Amino acid sequence: MRLALPDHWVWDSWMTDDGTDYHLFFLRASRALQDRERRHYRAAIGHATSRDGEQWTLTADAVAASDAPAFDDLATWTGSVVRDTGGRWSMFYTGVSRAENGLVQRIGRATSSDLVTWTKDPDLVLEADGRWYERLGEGTWPDEAWRDPYVFEHAGRWHMLITARANSGDPEGRAVVGHATSKDLSHWHIHPPLSTPAGFGEMEVLQAHTVNGKPVLVFSCAPKNTSVHAGHQAGTWIAEGQSPLGPWKITEAANIDTADLYAVQMRRTRDGNWTTWGFDNGDGPQFGTISSSSYVPFTGTDSSTTTP
Repeated sequence: MRLALPDHWVWDSWMTDDGTDYHLFFLRASRALQDRERRHYRAAIGHATSRDGEQWTLTADAVAASDAPAFDDLATWTGSVVRDTGGRWSMFYTGVSRAENGLVQRIGRATSSDLVTWTKDPDLVLEADGRWYERLGEGTWPDEAWRDPYVFEHAGRWHMLITARANSGDPEGRAVVGHATSKDLSHWHIHPPLSTPAGFGEMEVLQAHTVNGKPVLVFSCAPKNTSVHAGHQAGTWIAEGQSPLGPWKITEAANIDTADLYAVQMRRTRDGNWTTWGFDNGDGPQFGTISSSSYVPFTGTDSSTTTP
């Protein structure tokens, strides 16, 4: 699997399968910005499709920033896509606004019947609840973390895992697994976090999976944002747990060598196998491209993956 655009950087990505085509959604921003750090506040959500997971066809962007004023009138960031029992697709995504100079993150939804044309839901905007989660200015972190919604169904209810930070503890290690639930994907209830601070400054692009009978939590954290777990070079982490909702052994999380790939994702393919992929976050010319990773937990670290 590989996606490289000559005129855009691409980074965080997520995928769904309609039974015929694979649909890859990803953050993208113009290389004309020159400084790659400027890309975050210029991000839109791109879209590509593939029959085999190898050859990708770029389509129109799925979601872009709204007109001001709106919670997402500056940029749109990472999310996930699910399908309800009626066949409607929902994309939950992160938005940042001009009003707070992009420093406060919120979660919204867009819906689609075909995964191509998306309509934003004006009535759904989720914010961090200060009873449990750190708000802007309450710690030393530069922004208010409430992003990367990962939505899945478990035990008859929809669950959302969220990149968040606790409102107490060492400010340098407050990252927790934020949690919200819904019966219908339209009305959400925010709950206390599913974890306690474990020395990570942030736990990005969270996912929960059960691989060969073992529940795992996969997340990303750059080495510079975890002083407690110093000495590691890779940004991919995996923690075993008791269920898809935890508890997980985050203090014992394994640092996985995925080379320069970051925001690594996992997905089970149609043939029942697992595959992983991420974007190149190194200093070389491949930065801003998406490609497969060879790591699949509990099936051998040398398992090559060629499909999404």
